[in-house]
Amino acid sequence: MKIVVGLGNPGPKYGRTRHNMGFMVVDKLAERLGVKVESKRFHALVGEKVVDGETVLLVKPLTYVNESGRTVRELQKNYSCPVDSIMVICDDLNLPLGKLRIRRRGSSGGHNGLESIISCLESKDFPRLRVGIGHPLHGEAREYVLSPFLKEEKEELEGALERANEALLDWIRGGVEECMKRFN
Repeated sequence: MKIVVGLGNPGPKYGRTRHNMGFMVVDKLAERLGVKVESKRFHALVGEKVVDGETVLLVKPLTYVNESGRTVRELQKNYSCPVDSIMVICDDLNLPLGKLRIRRRGSSGGHNGLESIISCLESKDFPRLRVGIGHPLHGEAREYVLSPFLKEEKEELEGALERANEALLDWIRGGVEECMKRFN
């Protein structure tokens, strides 16, 4: 089993904001795989699909980003899933818009959602896919991550979502090492 968790904030107010990059990636993958992510379980919206013989859960926590760890811990315990079979997708302020970075494990890098998951799992050993959202030229980072993408960023955003989906499918089929070689 593989669990794909996209981080974001619930509700229409946050729908297409930069901090919801994880949700956008999961939505795009769900569309591609023909699965609905709408079953409410574990404080999340969940969809399930078998991909090349592997059961895959697509997950969008219904908690705010900084409380995502509760959902991930419940999923991990309920499915007795090793932490290295849980891929977390999040936005990254330190990467240019659309750039992907896949890691086998690591620190939170200042991302509150990753920090929550590390704390709740008591482990840093889960893979993560960071998707660059760019950095604000001026103003507060908090305001920036909660702002929508600009019209002129749409093409780069769509390209990032496509590449992220390809990376996730590589991870599902071949593991994190192959995914990192191809997409980092």
